[in-house]
Amino acid sequence: MTQEIVVAALYKFVTLSDYQALRAPLQQCMEDNGVKGTLLLAEEGINGTVSATRAGIDGLLDWLKRDPRFVDIDHKESYCDAQPFYRTKVKLKKEIVTMGVQGVNPNTQVGTYVEPEDWNALINDPEVLLIDTRNDYEVAIGTFEGAIDPHTESFREFPEYVRKHFDPSRHKKVAMFCTGGIRCEKASSFMLGEGFEAVYHLKGGILKYLERVPQDQSKWQGDCFVFDNRVTVRHDLSEGDYDLCHACRQPVSVADRASPHYSPGISCPNCWDSLSEKTRASARERQKQIELAKARNQPHPMGYDPRAAAHKAK
Repeated sequence: MTQEIVVAALYKFVTLSDYQALRAPLQQCMEDNGVKGTLLLAEEGINGTVSATRAGIDGLLDWLKRDPRFVDIDHKESYCDAQPFYRTKVKLKKEIVTMGVQGVNPNTQVGTYVEPEDWNALINDPEVLLIDTRNDYEVAIGTFEGAIDPHTESFREFPEYVRKHFDPSRHKKVAMFCTGGIRCEKASSFMLGEGFEAVYHLKGGILKYLERVPQDQSKWQGDCFVFDNRVTVRHDLSEGDYDLCHACRQPVSVADRASPHYSPGISCPNCWDSLSEKTRASARERQKQIELAKARNQPHPMGYDPRAAAHKAK
């Protein structure tokens, strides 16, 4: 009988002046504990999603909490039967969640945390502006009742959206949420800097809300997109029915997979008529390598991301 895999999403905004020196020992700790996934380190903190056995995750958390800066690190857990990651990585970054606005620092200014059990009461207030800080493809899978979708393709677009659509003099109360709490925490710091006075964000994000709030009391609608091979989780945090198109990185539903435009790893109804032949050829080759790696039970690449490539080209 195989051991259940624990998936832990963790982050903390904390000043890490020595973040570069932390990379090697953290990588070694993950490898020693059989932890897969990616952790990001930057001067502003740590962020990532990882998976391992119960003992492996506990070993990683114990190692982190030996450092006083990580004693109260935020983490959410869910479970699956198979390893959702294939590699172990620690990456150094300028930001642990990329907004691209100078001076935004949740370590010095942040909104009001709202516990999941108190979230419904807050968003029931008709004066509260409720904003989903995630990207468009995530929102399409599921969101909170009444939430505004900014229609962003990356978090870098969020500041401009706020400046264009909202006014601190009119929007007196703002509540925001994201998958695990990190994006909305940074967004709250940005909005306070823009002059918004009462800014709230869901502590622990959607994942913590789904964990703590009973489904019959929930204001969540749909599935929650997650950044691992499960693609989505349901309200009970079990694996959803979506797959990921490795050609365009969009989630694909059961209905999408029945489409004549769906070919695993190569195209889906979202991208079949929009990707160049060069990109399509790259996707075909990548899918071939994925299938070969699966047959050999080896780690494999997760697919070309044209949206990331487009942003790098800008």
